Amino acid sequence: MSVGVGDATVTQVAQRHDVTRQQIYAWRHDLKKKGLLSAFPEALFLPVELDRPMGLAVPPGGIRAEVPRVAQIELQLANGRSLRFDQGVDAATLMQLIRAVEAA
Repeated sequence: MSVGVGDATVTQVAQRHDVTRQQIYAWRHDLKKKGLLSAFPEALFLPVELDRPMGLAVPPGGIRAEVPRVAQIELQLANGRSLRFDQGVDAATLMQLIRAVEAA
């Protein structure tokens, strides 16, 4: 079912595909803005069905070891916002970030 095909409405199509009407309108707007929206009414999106789940491709050389995570620091600011950064951030950069977040 597509909008306009068999008198289907945007609401009906959205409900059938478990999306909102706003998503459909946003997709149309984005496609039109990029010049990808077809002017031909017979142009349709076609459903795609996979007969088996797609697996993740293993890169050549096997699976890479996990990279250790760097500790994250969270700073609660006076305006109720929070700033997250890693332990390697320098003091000057941190001060610029704090000022920018507090000024926003």
